[in-house]
Amino acid sequence: MVEDNEIKAEVSPFAIREGEIKTFDGKDGYVSMNQIVHKINIGHITDIHFAILELVNEFEFITSRQLYQMLEIKGIDPKSQDKLNTKLDSLVKCKILTRYYFTSDEGKGIYRIYCLEKMGKYLLTSKEIDTKWQPSDNTKPVAMIKKRLAGNQVLIAYLRKVKAFDGYIVKPAITAKTLGKVFKTAGGTVKLTKNRKTIQFLFEVIRREQDWQKKFIEKMNLYKDFYENYVPGDSGFLGIPQLIFVCEDEKHMAETYKELVANKIEIPQIKFLFTTDLRQNKETLSETLVEFKLVDGKYKMENVELKLIG
Repeated sequence: MVEDNEIKAEVSPFAIREGEIKTFDGKDGYVSMNQIVHKINIGHITDIHFAILELVNEFEFITSRQLYQMLEIKGIDPKSQDKLNTKLDSLVKCKILTRYYFTSDEGKGIYRIYCLEKMGKYLLTSKEIDTKWQPSDNTKPVAMIKKRLAGNQVLIAYLRKVKAFDGYIVKPAITAKTLGKVFKTAGGTVKLTKNRKTIQFLFEVIRREQDWQKKFIEKMNLYKDFYENYVPGDSGFLGIPQLIFVCEDEKHMAETYKELVANKIEIPQIKFLFTTDLRQNKETLSETLVEFKLVDGKYKMENVELKLIG
């Protein structure tokens, strides 16, 4: 597998492209549970297939590259990306998983996205593994899926590259007390611990979808409510978490900060930190975060070096 720092992409694969649609690449038709049980009994579906299934259930949408990295992290050797893809094909053919890709005026996407199918839920339930999947989940729009994929990439980067890493949650629920709403951060959260000191990062993934500015400010009002009314233990956070915006590219970071300034969104309890999809491909994450500072009447972007994530 190509290492992250060897990837030469100039545009994030999880950026929004004009006119992009989600295209079904799974299997039509009927597969019975008896057929699947037979494949399990004769060894065609093994423990590694179930490990894949659990990861897809946890992340909801995930690419084969991300699956490969997560299996390695869990101490499971996929042997090669091709062999993993073969296993994924067999799960798709059995309608345990299904698969999509994105198409736009620029052509067909270079990666496939995997998510659960009905048979996958049945298998997980039979092993007493909690799954909240329902068929309507697979109808989610392109922007929502790309937010999840970009969030996956950030979580995996911290898992693989940060020695202080101490846990993650893919879809943490956060409560905005005054507004009386429970919402989920788009990118997940990680916990870092070093010398008995712990910090948690909340990743809010932002995409240039239609009306993204309006949606972003609506979400920020929920975050503002959470932070302004925070007490230790709220939404499972023992200490106040640091919010990090994951943007499509460098220009998008500036566009996002401009929206915060224009709408006078301030949260005194934290700094606003930013990063991009492609910054996660660096060998170390110590210089992947930035903040905006007012210098001589103009806002300038400055790198924030955190030794904890080196």
